Amino acid sequence: MDAFDVIVVGGGHAGCEAAAAAARLGRRTALVVFARSQVGRLSCNPAIGGLAKGHLVREIDALGGVMGRVADAARIQFRRLNTRKGLAVQASRAQVDIDRYPAEMQAALAALPNLVEVVGEVTALRTQGGRMTGVSMADGRLLDAPSVVLTTGTFLGGVLHRGEDRETGGRVGDPAASALSRSLREHGLRLGRLKTGTCPRLDARTIRWDLAAEQTDTWPEGRFSHGAPGPLLPQVTCHQVYTTPESHAVIRENLHRSPMVTGSIVGRGPRYCPSIEDKVTRFADRDRHLLYLEPEGLDTPRVYVNGLSTSLPQDVQAEVLAAIPALAGATVLQWGYAVEYDYADPRDLGPDLQHRGIPGLFLAGQVNGTSGYEEAAGQGLVAGLSAALGEVFHVERSEGYLGVLIDDLVQRGVGGEPYRLFTSRAEHRLVLREDNADRRLMPRGRALGLVDDETWARFEARQARAEAAMDALQARALTPDAETQARLLAAGHAPLHRSVSALEWLRRPEVSYGDVERLGWAPTLPPDEAESVETDVKYAGYIALAERRVAEAARLEGAPLPSGLDWTAVGALSWEVRERLREARPRTVGQLARIPGVTPAAVHAVIDLLARPARPVDRHPE
Repeated sequence: MDAFDVIVVGGGHAGCEAAAAAARLGRRTALVVFARSQVGRLSCNPAIGGLAKGHLVREIDALGGVMGRVADAARIQFRRLNTRKGLAVQASRAQVDIDRYPAEMQAALAALPNLVEVVGEVTALRTQGGRMTGVSMADGRLLDAPSVVLTTGTFLGGVLHRGEDRETGGRVGDPAASALSRSLREHGLRLGRLKTGTCPRLDARTIRWDLAAEQTDTWPEGRFSHGAPGPLLPQVTCHQVYTTPESHAVIRENLHRSPMVTGSIVGRGPRYCPSIEDKVTRFADRDRHLLYLEPEGLDTPRVYVNGLSTSLPQDVQAEVLAAIPALAGATVLQWGYAVEYDYADPRDLGPDLQHRGIPGLFLAGQVNGTSGYEEAAGQGLVAGLSAALGEVFHVERSEGYLGVLIDDLVQRGVGGEPYRLFTSRAEHRLVLREDNADRRLMPRGRALGLVDDETWARFEARQARAEAAMDALQARALTPDAETQARLLAAGHAPLHRSVSALEWLRRPEVSYGDVERLGWAPTLPPDEAESVETDVKYAGYIALAERRVAEAARLEGAPLPSGLDWTAVGALSWEVRERLREARPRTVGQLARIPGVTPAAVHAVIDLLARPARPVDRHPE
C-alpha cells in the first residue's frame, strides 16, 4: 500500500492546480491519471481566459497557482475583451498552443519534489468510520490518504455521442470512469447527468482564408501572470466567418438525427455555450451565427471552429461545413461530438469543497457541474489548499471571483445545467477587477508560501509606484494661471476655471493618466499600471460605495444562523422558502440572502427572528 497525505484523482485543470498546491505546501501528494501524456490537456478549445474567466486566471496566479504562468508560456495570441466597457468587466483571453500548454504544465508539476504521478484507474473510494482513507485502483493497488480530491471532469460515466453513434468515454480517445461513478453512488453522493460538446477541427491548409475576416485587435505583450515575463512565442491570427441560411436549413432538416432530440442524451448542455443545433432552434429568426477559426498551435494544421459545437452525425456536419463558403472545401481532422457525464451536486459541499457527509473527500471542477477550464482550475486550487492545510481555505465573494464561484456552487447548485461564471454574478465587481487581483489576493498567497520572492518583489515595487503616483497627483496643485492655461490649450484640453489638484483633474472623463504624465504632473508608469491608477482615481466614488456595500455584506455574512434550526418550523416564512432553506442549510445570513427564491422580505423576517430575545422559561412552584 502506498501512503500519501493527499490523493488527487484526475489530471485536468482542476487536478493540476490541486496537486501543485498540496505538493508545494509540503504534503506528499499523488496525482492519479489514466496517462501521463494527458496531464493538462486542453480537451476543447485551445484558449485560456475570457469574460470573468480572465479574472479567475489572474486570481489563481495571485494566490500562487500555475495556470497563468503556463498559459503565458504557451500563448500564441492575446486579446483584451470588452474594451468598450469599464475596466471592471474587461477581460483577457489567450489563444494557446495545444501541445505546448500541457507540456509546460507537465514540466511545472514534474519539478515539484513532493508530487508523485500514479498511472491507472481509480475504481472506488475507501472509507473507515465515515472518513476517507484512500482509493482502490483497477489493478488491485490501494492508495492510502486521509484526503482525496476528485477532479474527474467529464469522465464519470462518460458517454460520447455523434448522431446515432455512441460509445463510452470521457473524451475522444480516452475511457470513462464508470466503476468510480458506481462507487460514489454507493457512498451516498447525489449524482446527476450533464452534457457538453465540442467543435469540428479542420485542416488549415484546406480553408479559404481569403473568405474569412482577420481578428486584428490583439495585445501581443498581454499576459496573465504577475511574475517575470518569459519569451514570447510567434503569434498567430484568428479569423471570423458566419454560418449561412443554407447551413441552417441542413441543420433543421436533420434535427431528428441529433441525440438531444432523439432522447439519447438526457443531460442538459451549457446555456451560454450552446450547440449549433440549439442556436438554430432557439434563435430561429437569425440567418447567421458568428464562428471563430482558431489555430490550435504552431506545429499543427488543426483549426478549432469555435461556435460550431455539435453532436450531429458526420455526414450532416460535412453538409453544414460545405454550406459555409470559407469552409466548403475544408478537410475535417476531427468531427464534433457531445459527451454526457455524471456530476455530483455541489450543494453537498462546504466552502472548502469538502463533502459534508464524508470528511476528507473534496470535489473540484466539472464533477461539480461547472463548465470551463478556468472555473475548474480555481476550484482545484481551493480544494487542494484546503486538503493540504487541513482547514478551510476560503475566498469571500467580496475578495474575488473565486469566492463568487464557490459560494454560488455550494449555496445555489447548478440548476441542472453546467455553471458558467460571469462578471454579472459578482455584486462587488467594481472592486474585483483583473488589474487589482494581486492587491486583493497576493498577500494571502505569499503568507502560504506559494508566491516566490521575485514575484513578491515585483508586486511590492508595483505597489510602491502606484502609491507614489497617487501622492504626486494629490500634491500637484494646478492653478488657472497663464502658463498652465497655455499648456492645457496646447495639449488640446479645456482651460481651468479654478484651482484643482492633478488628481481632481484626472477625474475628468476626457483626461487620461497619459495626459497628466505628458504634462509632467505625474510620474511615468508602465501602461498597465497607469491604467490601474487612472481607474482607481476615476472610480473612487463608486469604489467607496462598493466598499461600504462590501462591509455591510461582510456584517451579514458573518451573522451566524443556529446550526440546528428546523426551518420547516419557522412560521414567518412561506413553505417554499422553508423548503429551500432546509435543503441549502445556510450557515450565515449572507448565504441565506443569496439562495434563489429567498426574498428580501424572508431575509428580514429571519433577521428579526434572530434579534428577538429568548423567551423566559416559566417556573411554577411545585
